[in-house]
Amino acid sequence: MDTYKLTAGIEVHCELKSKTKMFSDSLNEYHSAPNCNINAIDLAYPGVLPSVNMYGIELALKAALLLNCQIQKRMYFDRKNYFYPDLPKGYQITQARTPIGTDGYVEIMVNDQKKRIRIHDIHIEEDTCKNTHLDTCSLLDFNRSGVPLIEIVTEPDIKSDEEAMLYLEKLRELLLYADISDCKIEEGSMRCDVNVSVSKTDILGIRTETKNVGSIRNVGLVIESEKERQISLLENGETIREETRRYDEKTNQTILMRVKETGNDYRYFPEPDIPPVTLEDTYIEAVKKSLPVMPDERRELYKRAGIQNVNIEKIIQNKMISDYLMDLNHINLVIASNLLLGDVSFYLNKHSKSLWDVAMSKENFESLVTLLDTSKMSSKQVKEILPEILEKNTDVNEILKRDGMTQVTDKTFIKQIVDIVLKENPDSVLEYQSGKDRASKYLMGQVMKQSKGKVNPAIANEILIDTLNRL
Repeated sequence: MDTYKLTAGIEVHCELKSKTKMFSDSLNEYHSAPNCNINAIDLAYPGVLPSVNMYGIELALKAALLLNCQIQKRMYFDRKNYFYPDLPKGYQITQARTPIGTDGYVEIMVNDQKKRIRIHDIHIEEDTCKNTHLDTCSLLDFNRSGVPLIEIVTEPDIKSDEEAMLYLEKLRELLLYADISDCKIEEGSMRCDVNVSVSKTDILGIRTETKNVGSIRNVGLVIESEKERQISLLENGETIREETRRYDEKTNQTILMRVKETGNDYRYFPEPDIPPVTLEDTYIEAVKKSLPVMPDERRELYKRAGIQNVNIEKIIQNKMISDYLMDLNHINLVIASNLLLGDVSFYLNKHSKSLWDVAMSKENFESLVTLLDTSKMSSKQVKEILPEILEKNTDVNEILKRDGMTQVTDKTFIKQIVDIVLKENPDSVLEYQSGKDRASKYLMGQVMKQSKGKVNPAIANEILIDTLNRL
């Protein structure tokens, strides 16, 4: 049996992170009570006129730039006509003829090799209102009606479930770091339609579309499920139909919604109430310059700083920590990242806070890192004083002076303490000389006890071992 080739494409609907809707000044806010963020434009009252949210245009432009698209400098909006209860106007304002971005790409790493997933286009449109179906009726929440969206459509370049998930993870990462969208799939602000076909040749097979897949993991499951279903049909002599399907998580299967017997006729025509939008070169360049340092560039920076790969990925996954690190100046980023991922994160999680909620200034944190880097503090001391720094921003040097915590690094003084400890513990010295390494740990503990924890542990341990080896 010849091997079937899988081909998939993905359409991502992503809500933009603007304060208001795309064509009205109603709030764009997810957690509000139903039907309170609405006005006459959202409800399509007769005679009302839409107006373009230019910040929504800016966010869409950022996305197009990040995805390496060709920018459409003169854009028109269009009406996509269809009847459904979630669409009060009877049409959706979108971009059919002049999408803001075309011919882009996203690069992913597959088996240590770069692969480009081509972007067919990015276009701006408004969201529909939210349907909630009950046993005897359906409820409509118009808070979502008119929320600004971008739809990102790939070419059929995806060849496996792994590639699909890697693409979506990369896309989500880019949109999050540029503050274009919060990409909260569980809240519906990032929704995926998955097109799948199989074929034994290079000619694409008939595709099916699975609508509104609710997580990146589920996109991978949909692709595998559809692949197996379609191959099974073809092997049994049946044909694949163009269908719209949905995914059932309980059965891990796609379920038929409707058959696409004819192409959808949305009767697109230009939106007469919205004039063309022109993007000047100076504006495009200004938006491009406003983009933050993106994840891949940050990965390279962290790698050059000596941070381990496993910690780099943890940092990238936590935008708050990554942004914080990017603002630090002339300090050891390895120590800083270890602190942020370790003791600082433990405190924040325990108290349900973010780095922006605590009193600690970046200057005080930098002082803390420098003291650790120069061995003037121990990690144990940091644990002791960190809560006070986070809660009150007490100067770290003042705490050390106040509590007598400044570490002793004078090697002559430390050598004197080591000599005293060795003299008082001859049995442990003999154990070390007989090859029992644990004896050195005991002796080190006695050195710290004798100095009341004030000597630098690294320097003390070095002097201790050197002295033992010379006996």
